[in-house]
Amino acid sequence: MSPQQHHNHKAGLPKRIILMRHGESQGNLDGAAYTTTPDYRIPLTDNGLAQASSAGARLRDVVSGGGCAKSWRVYFYVSPYERTRSTLREVGKSFSKRRVIGVREECRIREQDFGNFQVEDTMKATKQTRERFGRFFYRFPEGESAADIFDRVSSFLESLWRDIDMNRLHRDPTDELNLIIISHGLTLRVFLMKWFKWTVEQFEQLNNLGNCKFRVMQLGSGGEYSLAIHHTEEELLEWGLSPEMIAEQKWRAGANRSDWNEKCPWYLDSFFDQFADSDDSEEDNKCDKNNHTIQTLN
Repeated sequence: MSPQQHHNHKAGLPKRIILMRHGESQGNLDGAAYTTTPDYRIPLTDNGLAQASSAGARLRDVVSGGGCAKSWRVYFYVSPYERTRSTLREVGKSFSKRRVIGVREECRIREQDFGNFQVEDTMKATKQTRERFGRFFYRFPEGESAADIFDRVSSFLESLWRDIDMNRLHRDPTDELNLIIISHGLTLRVFLMKWFKWTVEQFEQLNNLGNCKFRVMQLGSGGEYSLAIHHTEEELLEWGLSPEMIAEQKWRAGANRSDWNEKCPWYLDSFFDQFADSDDSEEDNKCDKNNHTIQTLN
């Protein structure tokens, strides 16, 4: 990609992709709620509504650059669950209609499916089993595993990139575009895993987002998104990122994609213990010599 092509590509990208968890729900407060109410209908508590309202003001401060950015817009993606839709309604009170390009309900970023009505004692025992088995691959009876969520999040990301590439979200290229995705704790961790190519082992170390907390993926100078632009190293450690993962986020803040293998050797090291002593060029030289000998004999 030429410097001009790189600049044009970067100019069409959202400045920020912000991942936000819903406010405190009745299910967060009392697990027995799931025994009588379908998960998708679980409402926010009064405290959850207040959290969402406060989060809206914080989000607006982030995307407006503390009031310094003049030309910015937001586009929302939201899970179809009652608690995420209610969170969005409260968040929206902090934005004027002029600032909101649009919103889309997106079923692929819904909560992990735990089955239908949940028996409290059975679910408690099931979650204990999940801890022994592993969070990523354990599938709830009649429900989903995190691996299943990975598949639908991957599909969502393909659609997201098409929306960006076809300019479906950005009415004016001079505006700073901010995508805000309001979803659920596990789903957002899987989103980050997919986006940053984290391994299953790295995913297992991640901590859940608190209610109405958000993660800001901001576009760096080289065209990569990074958590380390907006967030501190202390925050990243608190979320469960390893020192290597944090170093990668710092690298992404100013990196070019072509530098990946050279500047991020720990990514290869996490998969390989040892490489061969010789490289491809030596093998190519042997082939060239053999071909030359054969041609000479002929």
